[in-house]
Amino acid sequence: MAAPGGTGMPEREEEEDEFEDMEEQESDSEDEGMGGEGDAAEGEGEARVYIPGIDPLGPGEELEMDRSAYRMYHECQTGAPCLSFDVLCDEEGTGREAFPLSLLLCAGTQADTASANRLLVMRMYNLYGTEQGKERKEGEEESESESEKEEEEEEEDRKPQLELAMVPHYGGINRVRVTQIGAVPLAAVWSEKGQVEVFDLRPQLEAVHSSAAMETFLRQQQNEAKPLYSFAGHMTEGFAIDWSAKVPGRLLSGDCNKNIHLWEPKEGGAWSVDQRPFTGHTHSVEDLQWSPTEATVFASCSVDASIRIWDVRAPPSRACMLTANQAHASDVNVISWNRTEPFLLSGGDDGVLNIWDLRQFKSGSPVASFKQHSAPVTSVQWSPADPSVFAAAAADDVVSQWDLSVESGDPSGQVSGVTTAQLPPQVLFLHQGQTEVKELHWHPQLTGLLVTTALSGFNVFRTISV
Repeated sequence: MAAPGGTGMPEREEEEDEFEDMEEQESDSEDEGMGGEGDAAEGEGEARVYIPGIDPLGPGEELEMDRSAYRMYHECQTGAPCLSFDVLCDEEGTGREAFPLSLLLCAGTQADTASANRLLVMRMYNLYGTEQGKERKEGEEESESESEKEEEEEEEDRKPQLELAMVPHYGGINRVRVTQIGAVPLAAVWSEKGQVEVFDLRPQLEAVHSSAAMETFLRQQQNEAKPLYSFAGHMTEGFAIDWSAKVPGRLLSGDCNKNIHLWEPKEGGAWSVDQRPFTGHTHSVEDLQWSPTEATVFASCSVDASIRIWDVRAPPSRACMLTANQAHASDVNVISWNRTEPFLLSGGDDGVLNIWDLRQFKSGSPVASFKQHSAPVTSVQWSPADPSVFAAAAADDVVSQWDLSVESGDPSGQVSGVTTAQLPPQVLFLHQGQTEVKELHWHPQLTGLLVTTALSGFNVFRTISV
């Protein structure tokens, strides 16, 4: 179990360019946890484990990143913040751990003006771990100049790289979800203009992999992106959207008017959207999740504090099969369906994380509940590699990693002076350093890799705990 709170980040300097290259955060700290600095009493300046919400910083104290708690850490900025993104799978295989790594993301911006927004495809590559290069072997003799030259060359070789392919999109993008139908990668986009649109991402993907394709792309993509298909029947904006993992091209979209619509793919790259909404929620639908094992079943959560399970084989007005009416004390913001176990994870405005056993869903009570975050939960997701591990992000600027297989009284609950009385033993790691974290995703192909987006930009990291 990693040292919780040993993950704070130094303050970032302001950047001038609109789109920044990736950076690997540097830190002078070699101590476990985070040290406080400033006009403190003798002994208080020593490094210690910091626990958000439990161990407040004193006057003059600052957080320092403990690099030893990470196997890899990188950050990047994209000008206007991206409040939502999704991971695009590549052809390089699953289970990759060897450095350097590469990954593909699709994201949408929330710019200051509607016309300044972009739909992005990002390729991050040459991503190395947090090791600071090879140390000089004992007895090896080198001149100072030769040593410095080699270090500079090695640092240059290990520099992370970022390629961006952007298309204009009128209106801030609320949520992005990607899928693939055959060889065609698609992005479904919910935007503030009240439409759900589907885009073909092939031009952007070609551009981020080839300099020649990028030159062509930049010459041609000057106008607003044209979707393959768009649906304006919601009549208002929304956030909830999800592609089916069992039926290629099947899509759900939910809006702030409490309505959910089912999309079915048709021949020729179009969709048939059922104009009859799934009805049951009384307030805004915040998130949707298809069952990973049943093609016709999905879950939804809402501002009305409920979680509902639906079956699309029934007429929309009667499709709601199960309901937990008071799933949280207030708004239920996000849900995640475990890929291999009958569990649903939810996060709400109350800062609570609830685990639901779908075999006992009728009881209306979660099988486990955790209150570690001190602000509304903004994103949750089960690990694709381990059904007992999940991650959560909240408006308290903390990203937490959890392992439900850890039991109370487990020796791993004792970490650097932190006891299970202070912290649930299931907490593996608490990551900080971003401002207003909005969304997170585990990478399905890179073992233990987590990507987060916030108003302050993206973090790409793997901790020693997962």
